[in-house]
Amino acid sequence: MVVGTAGVSLAVAVPAAVAGAACMGLASAAQARATKQVPISKTLHPRLFVDLIRRPLWLIGIGATIAGLALQVIALGFGPLILVQPILVTALPFGGFFAAVFVHRRPDRVIVGGAFTCVAGLSAFLLLAQPTGGSDHLIESAPLARLALALGVIAVAGLFVSMTAHGPSRVLGLALATGVFYGLTAGLMKVVAGEIRQGPAVPFGHWTLYAVCVIGPIGFLLSQNTFQQGTLVSPALAVITTVDPLVGVAIGVWWLGESARTGTGVLAGELAAAAVIMLGIAILARRADHLAVNRTDEVVTAPQPAKQPVTAQREQLDQREQQEQDQEPPTGVHAELC
Repeated sequence: MVVGTAGVSLAVAVPAAVAGAACMGLASAAQARATKQVPISKTLHPRLFVDLIRRPLWLIGIGATIAGLALQVIALGFGPLILVQPILVTALPFGGFFAAVFVHRRPDRVIVGGAFTCVAGLSAFLLLAQPTGGSDHLIESAPLARLALALGVIAVAGLFVSMTAHGPSRVLGLALATGVFYGLTAGLMKVVAGEIRQGPAVPFGHWTLYAVCVIGPIGFLLSQNTFQQGTLVSPALAVITTVDPLVGVAIGVWWLGESARTGTGVLAGELAAAAVIMLGIAILARRADHLAVNRTDEVVTAPQPAKQPVTAQREQLDQREQQEQDQEPPTGVHAELC
């Protein structure tokens, strides 16, 4: 049986995208844990990098990030953006698994179920949509400017919320902005991947490579702020891995001319699949909040055993006082009796 070009492309793009998502899940779990070991930094403050670079676990996350990005570039070189980006949702179960491994715990069944609910919804969406490739070059038209403006507004709104709100809302704002920057970076990387196939030196003659070099690090720094502010990795990663592919799909359709199947039945099925994905994310967020409360209770009650040394010291003092009283000469009535 002869495999067509499209089949060969998908045979490379899908495994590379899944492997890249696994690396991103590992990177997110490692970086989330490492950011808790350094002082809290202001949003987009480079001091956070200075503190984190001394943490071996964070360096492991950097290595996993580089590997994930390389695999993502390979996937984007062989598959359309609206196929590769949604597959990144599989970073959720990978991230939850590695996060459990780092704290020497078994993966929580509810979180695993929520993660695989997202994967099931994603699989249904891709089967219905059957995305097809478009151009490797940005389309110069009105949608390019409108989408850029919309993404800019969303990113700024997320940053504004992160700087003015506190608690979960702050994390939500950071994760929203991170997802926008990640999706935008992926869209531009798709263009860079197409330029690399024309020649290794071709990307250096276009602005997209330099835009990736600026937008990418900003998104990465925002992700570190997000993981540091959040209690658990799953809710923040759920928001990022939802916004990221949505932005990627929008860029693929409006900037690169990619397409997917349409029709009333197909659109209804895609909406149902998207609802399943959102259900999985809701399960993850709710379960993570529940675990966060339990861990807070543990933190409050855990220091109690530390009181034992104080109690032991008190008992030693009482014994000394009793010994001193026993050694004192009898006085008063007791002296007369003696």
